[in-house]
Amino acid sequence: MRLRWVLLPLVLVSGCSQGTTSPTTTVVSPTTTVVSPTTTVVSPTTTVVSPTTAVLIVNGYTIEAGAKLEGADLIYADLTNATLTNATLTNAKLTNAKLTGANLTGANLTGANLFYANLTGANLTGANLTGAYLEGAKLEGANLTGATMPDGTKHP
Repeated sequence: MRLRWVLLPLVLVSGCSQGTTSPTTTVVSPTTTVVSPTTTVVSPTTTVVSPTTAVLIVNGYTIEAGAKLEGADLIYADLTNATLTNATLTNAKLTNAKLTGANLTGANLTGANLFYANLTGANLTGANLTGAYLEGAKLEGANLTGATMPDGTKHP
């Protein structure tokens, strides 16, 4: 059996330069690479840093509870089932983002651009959506209990 190294230009492995792999890097499939026991590259824009604590790196941003993502460019980002409780996403660009099943409880989405974002089944309990742009957004099954809506009113 002949082993072949695969160059991964978007993965930085500790002690290696960009564009290389290491003996601890395993290519699982064309779209999934295990860099170490705690880091998995799922796509060129998404890295799972810790599967047990729900930390993702998407477009260079760390996605986790309490994250500070003011003005973050997360256009077309796949944030399915992401945990963003109490996160600050003011003026974030989430156009066409996939937030299906995401937990955004208590998140601050003031002025966020959510044009055509998929928030199906997302938990937005107590979230602040003041001034957020929701044109074309999918909100089927989303929990908006106590959320502040774009016009400043509270959802029951």
